[in-house]
Amino acid sequence: MGEFSITHLLLVGLIFLIFFGPSRLPQLGSSLGKAIRGFKQGLNEIDVDAKDIKDNHQQVSHQQQPGQQVNQTQSQKEPHNS
Repeated sequence: MGEFSITHLLLVGLIFLIFFGPSRLPQLGSSLGKAIRGFKQGLNEIDVDAKDIKDNHQQVSHQQQPGQQVNQTQSQKEPHNS
């Protein structure tokens, strides 16, 4: 149970022919192909956006570290009046 045989696939194909007709099946196939392509492009855009966010976060953290070192050297140069 759970395995698909040729008989199952032929039965599903016959049901599609009955419901959609032979003239609508090519349109249905192209619509399905466009939907799958759009879904894959959407996933790629999400991956690119996630990488951009990660790269921007790394750039910001690198920019903050030198600034923190400058503040430390300036505080060491200033005389302390206590």
